Amino acid sequence: MKKIIIAACLSTVFAALPALAEVVVVVNPKAAESALTKDQVAQFFLGKSTSMTPIDQPDNAPVRAEFYKKVADKDAAQAKALWSKLVFTGKATMPKEVADSAGVKAAVAANPKAIGYIDKSAVDASVKVVLTP
Repeated sequence: MKKIIIAACLSTVFAALPALAEVVVVVNPKAAESALTKDQVAQFFLGKSTSMTPIDQPDNAPVRAEFYKKVADKDAAQAKALWSKLVFTGKATMPKEVADSAGVKAAVAANPKAIGYIDKSAVDASVKVVLTP
């Protein structure tokens, strides 16, 4: 009987949690990169490498929080603090921020050096997936 009650409670708790979308990292289809590691992607999005141009989503976008957690092991606020420090010291400029996954796709499709992240359901031929964290 206890197992049934615990199982019912757990299913209720998990049902109440919001479903996380699956995030993927994308580049321009013409980019030479066909696959990247989490560490490589984190380097671009934490200002440690400038060989690709990171495209970010808004602070309040769930996909942004999921991306930084899975790829950089940071929450969005920690990532923003890192960027603020880099910008303040003149070592970097903040990543371009676009409104949503469609904006990321458009920016990445227009720039062979751009890298961004979107919800997996938004992937189409305008971008190439290089990482599914």
